[in-house]
Amino acid sequence: MAREDKAAVAELAEAVRSGPARQANDALKVLYEVGARNPALVGGQCPVFIEALKSSNNRKVWGAMTALDAVAEQRAATLVAELPAIIEAADRGSVIAKDHCNSILVKLARAGYGDKAVPILVERLKHAAPNQFPTYAEQTATVLTPEQKPGFLAVLKDRLGRIGQDSKRKRVEKLLRKLNG
Repeated sequence: MAREDKAAVAELAEAVRSGPARQANDALKVLYEVGARNPALVGGQCPVFIEALKSSNNRKVWGAMTALDAVAEQRAATLVAELPAIIEAADRGSVIAKDHCNSILVKLARAGYGDKAVPILVERLKHAAPNQFPTYAEQTATVLTPEQKPGFLAVLKDRLGRIGQDSKRKRVEKLLRKLNG
C-alpha cells in the first residue's frame, strides 16, 4: 500500500462487504492498518465500515470501529452523521469497540464537533466499565469546554466512591485535582 493503490483498497472494501467472514475480517484488518498510516487512502470507505458495524460478527464490528477511528479526524462530518450507528455498535460490542468509540468521539470533538461529541462522552462515562472509566475520563477531559466542565466533574465525583481499584481511583482523583486547580 506504500504506492497508494486505490484499486486494492476498493477490492479490500468489497471483501469486507461481501466476502466470507475470515476474508472480511482480514480485509478489515488490512484497511485499518493502512488507515492508521494513511487515513486519506481509506477514508472513502466509511460507508463500508458503517455497514460492517451492523454485523453480528463481533470481530467485524470492532474491526470496523478501528477503521473508523483511524479516519475520524479526516472524515469528521461523515462520522458525526453516523453517530447513532457508531454508538449502537459500541453499546453491543466488545471493550475494543467501546474504546474506539470513545476515541472517535474525542477526535470528533477536536475536529469541531464538541457540541455533539462531548455530551455523548460525558453520558457514556456514567456507565463506563470500572476498568475503562479512568482512561475515558482522562480522554474526555482533553476536549471539555468551560460550559461542559461542571457536568463532567459531577460524573467524576459521583463515580469516584465506587471505584474499587486503588490505582484507578487515584487517577480519577488526580484528574479532579487538575481540573479544579
